Amino acid sequence: MRNPTFRQLRVFEAVARHLSFSRAAEELFLTQPAVSMQVKQLEAGVGLPLVAQSGKRVQLTEAGVLMAQVARRIAGELRLAGDAVAALQGLATGSLAIAVVSTAIYFAPHFLASFSTRHPGIQVRLLEANREQVLKLLFENEVQLAIMGQPPDGSGLDAEYFADHPLGVVAAPDHPLVSRPGLQAADLAGEVFVLRESGSGTRRTMERYFTDHGVALRAGMELASNETIKQAVMAGLGLGFLSLHTIGLELASNRLRVLDVAGLPVRRRWNLCARQDRLLSPAALAFRQFVLQDGQELLLEGVLGPRP
Repeated sequence: MRNPTFRQLRVFEAVARHLSFSRAAEELFLTQPAVSMQVKQLEAGVGLPLVAQSGKRVQLTEAGVLMAQVARRIAGELRLAGDAVAALQGLATGSLAIAVVSTAIYFAPHFLASFSTRHPGIQVRLLEANREQVLKLLFENEVQLAIMGQPPDGSGLDAEYFADHPLGVVAAPDHPLVSRPGLQAADLAGEVFVLRESGSGTRRTMERYFTDHGVALRAGMELASNETIKQAVMAGLGLGFLSLHTIGLELASNRLRVLDVAGLPVRRRWNLCARQDRLLSPAALAFRQFVLQDGQELLLEGVLGPRP
């Protein structure tokens, strides 16, 4: 195997991430033939095909998956090196990639707007995914920081608390249980629930609550976003178990109601997570300080609006 060039790895990493030559070309400001040529040169050096293409559809081969992991790690280390050099030069610049679980997308843009006002020279890229995917982004060095709940024990991640995170059962305003105060978990045993997908932190919290209370969950539709679940609940397709940080507008307009159930809301913690085996860049350190200092107040502003 001939040593690949950084240009080849950079181009291939973009192709592997997008699974598209045209989208990689757009991101890198190159022509599509130039992208294809770099990938072919990398394949020639490796001695194995890295992509399999059928029409416009691109898939990675086994060798391509391995090479994509290498390319991501190298790109991540080079970004860190560039940020460190900028810091030594006294430049208030840099780049930062942050992942957030989908529930955090309701306040994360508010965080970034405030952070960018204070640090206009730092370019921030925000990625949204479910819990399992966010962990993967951290371990593959795609991002330096992540906003999520508690990471798994022994994961090799540092988790720093910055705000409370309440989750509860929501219903359409005309649901019969809305008018009943002091519900017990057993009162929900016969109710159909619209669920988040497997791998979601919200799904894990819901399942743990019902297991702890000895209630068998009656599963209905499985949906991959909070917004779709809210629409399904409002349409009368079942109850939902959601972060209360995701339903501020619906509560204010009386389109959803939170049920009064013993043991709810479940109070989890919002954490800022990073790998223990990686040094944070100056840009990441600035964001860490920003979130730990102002995260609680900014979160409330993001989901409820500014305080009067």
